[in-house]
Amino acid sequence: MIKFSLCIFTVCVLLFGCSGKQPANLGVHQGKLSPCPNSPNCVSSQSSDESHHIEPLQYVGTLEEARDKMLSLIRSMKRVRVVTVSGDYIHAEFSSALFRFVDDVEFLFDEKTKTIHLRSASRIGYSDLGMNRKRMERIRSGFSGEVNQ
Repeated sequence: MIKFSLCIFTVCVLLFGCSGKQPANLGVHQGKLSPCPNSPNCVSSQSSDESHHIEPLQYVGTLEEARDKMLSLIRSMKRVRVVTVSGDYIHAEFSSALFRFVDDVEFLFDEKTKTIHLRSASRIGYSDLGMNRKRMERIRSGFSGEVNQ
């Protein structure tokens, strides 16, 4: 009976995933992305906490060109769904391969300073084993043209 229950649980997780609900605090608030929670499964270029901080991206050209380049890059990645594209903001969802854990990834473009602020956070759980930081560094490399995506 225990094996059967475990089997049913595993099938349900694989079918329905571990996506969790979209957080209500996503988006831009007073010109900034939401702060990271205390858990280590989030990175943000606007965080003053060293454990969550990641450097923002710089771009040349127009905001529209940078946004289009970022959209092209993230759409070329696996298991991504672009949720919102609005002027200076992008929100995308990335899902893990096996259990379909969802991470919310946000980009805020500052045309004045030619800066793209980044935030990537897991919806559920505590640790992400550094996956949000790794993903954002892959995006940084792709955006900067250091590697082909």
